[in-house]
Amino acid sequence: MWLSEIMLQQTTVKAVGPYFEKFVARWPDVTALGRASQDDVLRMWAGLGYYSRARNLHACAVAVTREHGGVFPDTEEGLRALPGIGPYTAAAIAAIAFDRRTMPVDGNIERVVSRLFAVEEELPQSKPLIQQLAATLLADARAGDSAQALMDLGSSICTPKKPACSLCPLNDDCIARAQGTQESFPRKAPKKSGTLRRGAAFVVTRGDELLVRSRPEKGLLGA
Repeated sequence: MWLSEIMLQQTTVKAVGPYFEKFVARWPDVTALGRASQDDVLRMWAGLGYYSRARNLHACAVAVTREHGGVFPDTEEGLRALPGIGPYTAAAIAAIAFDRRTMPVDGNIERVVSRLFAVEEELPQSKPLIQQLAATLLADARAGDSAQALMDLGSSICTPKKPACSLCPLNDDCIARAQGTQESFPRKAPKKSGTLRRGAAFVVTRGDELLVRSRPEKGLLGA
């Protein structure tokens, strides 16, 4: 599950599928991945983009192998201490893999909760409140199933546009639906204008040869 969560960050399921299969075939467990070289992992990742994910994936595998005997911590706090695992991923793994009573809040759950409770505060300032409200929806048992159910509800029924409210199991309790304002949630702060940067690029050639170098790990062109 950890591997799929990392790969699916900002990437579609369709694009991830073949890479996931290749990774599992090459490195069937976290210990095998932790013993691989970073260069091998980056080569296998080539084409999937956002290469910092691959570096963090390898660093996490190394940490789990060396510091935890090849076994992932089973708590949200322990998972967050690993390289490349942020609050959402830690909560998702803890809830779904270890049935810990925690709610991983992704964009789908943000939408469901903000409509259900008609959260007027704008994102991203409303994230802590949405996290608190989402936690109230957790079942006493099978927390992982609760989290996955809300994610599926947001992706298939409580969609950004034209939500299928008549099919929603929570429609009787949804404040936004009662107000007829469901499509206006979640509230979002206006996007800030981007920063314009200028630079120069050079192509170095000699005959039929072309000079190529790897992108830096950090900075404007960081991979």
